[in-house]
Formats: sequence, C-alpha cells, structure tokens
Amino acid sequence: MKIQAVRANRQKLLLLAILAALCAAGYMLVDVNFSNPRLLAYAMKLRTPKLIVMLITAFAIGGASIVFQSIINNTIVTPCLLGMNSLYTLIHTAVVFFLGSTSVIALNANLSFAVDVVLMGITATILYSWIFRKTRHNVLYVLLVGTVLTSFFGSIQTTLTRVMDPNEYDSLLNTLVASFSNINSEIIVFSVILLAGIIVVLRKELALLDVLTLGKEQAINLGVDYDRCIRRLLLGVTLCIAVATAMVGPISFLGLIIANLSRQLLKTFRHTYLVLGSALFGMIVLVGGQLLVEHVYSYSVPVSVFITVGGGLYFLYLLLTRKKV
Repeated sequence: MKIQAVRANRQKLLLLAILAALCAAGYMLVDVNFSNPRLLAYAMKLRTPKLIVMLITAFAIGGASIVFQSIINNTIVTPCLLGMNSLYTLIHTAVVFFLGSTSVIALNANLSFAVDVVLMGITATILYSWIFRKTRHNVLYVLLVGTVLTSFFGSIQTTLTRVMDPNEYDSLLNTLVASFSNINSEIIVFSVILLAGIIVVLRKELALLDVLTLGKEQAINLGVDYDRCIRRLLLGVTLCIAVATAMVGPISFLGLIIANLSRQLLKTFRHTYLVLGSALFGMIVLVGGQLLVEHVYSYSVPVSVFITVGGGLYFLYLLLTRKKV
C-alpha cells in the first residue's frame, strides 16, 4: 500500500470520525434546556444510554458485515442472510404466543435479552459449526442454509401471528421493529463484555483477514489453517449479529449499506481500515437517523424503516453498477 494512499485513507477516516462526533454531539445537545440543571440532567440520562447502544450496534454490525463479505468473497451480501433476524422475530413471537405478553420473559427486558442471546448463540454454534464441517467447509452451502432458515423461521412466525390474539399481536409489534426509543441500559455492559470476548477469542483469525481474502490456496500456502479460520470467523460474525439484534431488534440492510460505503470510500483491502470505516459509517447513519426520527418526525417512524428503504435502493444500485467479471 502506497504512502499516499495510507495518508488519504487516514484523512478519510478522520473526516468520518469528525462527522460521527458531530452527529453524537447534535443528538445529545439539540433541544436541551441548558438553563435548567434538572432538565439538562434528565435529558442526558435519557439520551446517553441510547447513544451508547447506537455506537455498540454500529460497531458490531459494521465489523461483522465487513468480515462476512470477506469470508463469502462477495460485497453485496449481508449477515442477515444467516437467519439471525428471522430467528429473533420467531423467538419473540413464540414467547407471546405460548406464554402471553404478560409473561415474565416478555416483560423483563434483561431476561428477554438473555433468552435471545442464548438461543441465537446456541443455534449459530450448532448449525454453522456442524454444517460447515458437514459440507466440507463450503461457505456457499452455509449461505444457502442460512437463506433457507430465514424462510423457514419466517414461515413459522407468520403462521403464529395469523392465529394469535389481536391484542397480543399488537403488543408484539413493538418488539419486532428495531427501535432506539426504549433502551434497557442494564444490558449495555453485558453486551460490551460479550463483544469484547468475541474479539479476544478471534483476535488471531481477525489478524489474518488480509491473508484470507487472497483465496484458499494462497492462504494455505502461507501457512494458514484456512478452514478453521473461516469456521471461527463465521461463528463470530453470527454471534455479533445476534448480540446487536437482541439489543435493538433486526436491522436488515444496515450492514450492507455501511460495509459497501466503507469499501467505496477507502478503496483498500486492509481490513483495519475497512472495519473502522464501516463502524463510523454505522454511527453516522444510526445517530443521524435517530436525530431525525426524534426531532423531525416526532417518533412517528422508526429509524429501521429509513434504513430498510434506503438499503433496498442502495442494493439495487450496487447490482446495476457492479462490474461484470
């Protein structure tokens, strides 16, 4: 990598960091009554957990999306194809359907988060570790299985909602749409610990990402245990998406948007830059989007709706402008 390119990318990352900081400052300070200390403290108490959760979500989804695209060797795929978003909606629908909206799991945010993470983590560990070995370490088969599971979980969830009591369904809808309006601050520390643990466990594999993108044969020739690295990274991606989804709900197209924006802006194969750029883009999108939702649209439309619509249009743009091999 040339020195000029390195400097250019560092300047771009610095610009993104400044934009993310401005969005965060705007979110914390817009429409705040500085003349009243009590109102100021109350506003900070409400907004700080939301901001922290948005930053954590952006980092988890942004980093996982870059790693996932490098594993699959395709820049127009997104980790939501692994089925975690559909599994999340199925878990919450099943809880309300079988136990009711007044059950302990449905009302206790901490318990609900724990159930989501445990079930999605167990599913990811069993399915993707086993399937990856069963298919002789073929990543495309794993992607196909994830697509099938997404349809399978979605079909079951749709069936349950059709026969569900309308009042129960009305209470369920709030949990199926990603929202930063009601954040449980108690799960922030637990989520940070989980993500930090994933990074520590996979630190060696993450350091080899630049080599893994050269291809299986080249990586093996350089002494890399390719199949083991891919399997562990795939499991780490799934767990990161599981944690982010359990925190705020499913945000399908966010990873696709921020990962490709990072690749288009930085134009490098160095994953250190790409992951950081993707995370910063995620912070700008989430914090800036939530700022508009709260102060322009008065909470009438959740930020996930804008991300889904924008992500769909951006996906079509990527398909139409992608160079033919």
